[in-house]
Amino acid sequence: MDNIAHTLVGAAIGRTIGDSKMQAPALLGAIAANSPDFTEYVPGLRIHWGSPLAMTEHRGITHSLAGAAIQAAVFVLITALALTPESRREHRPIPWGTLIALYGAALASHLLMDWQGSYGLRPFLPWSNQRYYGDWVAIVDPFFWLVPLVLLAWGQTRRWGVALATAIGVAAILWLVLSYDAVATWVRVACAGVALVGIAGWHRHWFGPGARRAAAATALVILTAYTAAQAVTVTVLKHQLAAQARARFGPQATYALFTRPGFPFSWDPVMASADTVAGPGWSAARHLDQPVVRRAMATPEGAAILAFDRFVTAEVDSTRRPPMVYLRETRRAPAGRRGFGIVALASPSTP
Repeated sequence: MDNIAHTLVGAAIGRTIGDSKMQAPALLGAIAANSPDFTEYVPGLRIHWGSPLAMTEHRGITHSLAGAAIQAAVFVLITALALTPESRREHRPIPWGTLIALYGAALASHLLMDWQGSYGLRPFLPWSNQRYYGDWVAIVDPFFWLVPLVLLAWGQTRRWGVALATAIGVAAILWLVLSYDAVATWVRVACAGVALVGIAGWHRHWFGPGARRAAAATALVILTAYTAAQAVTVTVLKHQLAAQARARFGPQATYALFTRPGFPFSWDPVMASADTVAGPGWSAARHLDQPVVRRAMATPEGAAILAFDRFVTAEVDSTRRPPMVYLRETRRAPAGRRGFGIVALASPSTP
């Protein structure tokens, strides 16, 4: 998911686990929850942004279980070193259990939130390159912004600075939701409702500094229930889609339900055989068995989109020399030769 969601969920996790046990737990949780993304810029792990290779380089080793465990250990040790002088001065033990739980949960939240979408995660790197997909919640979801933002604010001391910062954040989210065309009407109404509830809760002091841990935990419970509801729904729909796919393409058919940003509880169904990809009202030939396409797929860039996408289709422009092969991430009816998930490769003249 996006880094705003990772930040706010990480802050809620940090406050839930570390409040009253250590200083700035929400800040520490927010930083750790974004670690799998910013550690991709560590020398040797740099992503080739703008290149098809980024499809497989992003969400690589830093987004694996092994990578997350290493990051958590580093965070724990650095924080423990920072707390050592104060611990000795005040004769208080370092809260090792809290540190391990906070950083472990924050990093796990990043992996879980990325996995629950339709772009997948490879949790068992470096031993397995297998990508797993949840197909539950879209990569961008405004409820993952509004709910933790409001409840984190409710747990703050009532100050104008906090109120202003929260109001700006809520207003920006509402502006995005209301101004963007591809958003369901019920999502617009629900987001406006959350904002109004946030104002009421702030005014009536439903939570406060003494209950900020409970407020943060409430945000996590709400988001968990929201995600679980979508998980149950998509599981039922996948069983139905599986029957349709096998009826159309036979027992070897593959299928998926792709999340739709702006439309929670709504998915794009796709099914496929070795030579065809289809969705509601459309179908496309894959052309993956053509020699010119096979040579393109054997390149590092071609292998990247094959590893990234579950339903690749190809188009060959034979009017050019060498022929140009367009490999598409096919989630809807394929169209055009430019855009996200479309890779243009000049096919090698020889295998």
